[in-house]
Amino acid sequence: MDEYGRALYAVARSIIRAQLDQLTGDDLTDLNCDRFDVTMRQLSKVARLERDKGMRGDGFEWAVHEAILGKEPTTTELVATALAKASPRLFKGASEPTSLLFGYERAKYLGFLDAVVENAGNEAVLLPDGSGRPFAFGPWVTVAAQGKLAKPILPDRVKQVWKTDLFLSNEASLRFAATTIKSNWELLEPGRGLRIGIVPEAPNLAPGVRYDKRKNMWVVAFPDPNGFMGLFNDAYASVAAAVYTMGKHERPPYFLKPTAKGQRLQEQLEKYPTAKVIDIEGALNEAAQQDLVGVEHKLVSVEAPPWLHINEKRTSVIAPRPSFERLD
Repeated sequence: MDEYGRALYAVARSIIRAQLDQLTGDDLTDLNCDRFDVTMRQLSKVARLERDKGMRGDGFEWAVHEAILGKEPTTTELVATALAKASPRLFKGASEPTSLLFGYERAKYLGFLDAVVENAGNEAVLLPDGSGRPFAFGPWVTVAAQGKLAKPILPDRVKQVWKTDLFLSNEASLRFAATTIKSNWELLEPGRGLRIGIVPEAPNLAPGVRYDKRKNMWVVAFPDPNGFMGLFNDAYASVAAAVYTMGKHERPPYFLKPTAKGQRLQEQLEKYPTAKVIDIEGALNEAAQQDLVGVEHKLVSVEAPPWLHINEKRTSVIAPRPSFERLD
């Protein structure tokens, strides 16, 4: 298996992992099982497949995070450039950025939030807008985990830090830059405290790193179809095609067709509709392992932290007996 094939497995795993992560308590109740027991067919039934949101947005966020952790150069080089421009004094010359996955939707789970704060370190701080002292990481990230409700509580210089998807830094620094990620750059939202935005290339957005005065942040545009975006789009199209089949969704005419290798990935996924999603993840993880001969660098991180999936259980529901009023 060549490096592209291994990377394709790794990114597909990120996309599937994101889908399992975003299942709500109501979803688990409807599926009548706990998160660890969800099958690939069940996940496909409830997957959100709208273009530029749902599965694509969730998967893109996870894939970027894991590509940074895996030191994939098609992502780390651009991200390192953006960090150096956002704070030259702290990050100039840094070549290996680090990433903490946030997103208030998942941060509301106590175990996940505790892990993020612990991984940042006791002395970690948030880089705010403007001049002045940085803010202590742990206390304010805990507030931001409340989502939009946190906006009135947060200091002015980090007013919108609750919109953060990733906290970026490097191995030599305990200072973190709040970063937002969108799979469609037109949907990129600015906010006080957000320093970097990560998006794919678009017809009206060339690849590279630039400062957007209108959005008041440094914008990283990943090349498409070359570079990381080509890899992500292929993996996304492969997983989505399998989800369409297993979930019996109507396939839209605009959907991207996977490459030949992507179609092989799709076919393999479709062979296991009754397998648990965590088992699918594990198999993809094994296929993407990094200990093969001749690999000069990691492509995408394949080691998942133990707190990755919060085992939220479904709630027992006692449904009322239906009763309808007479129609006179």
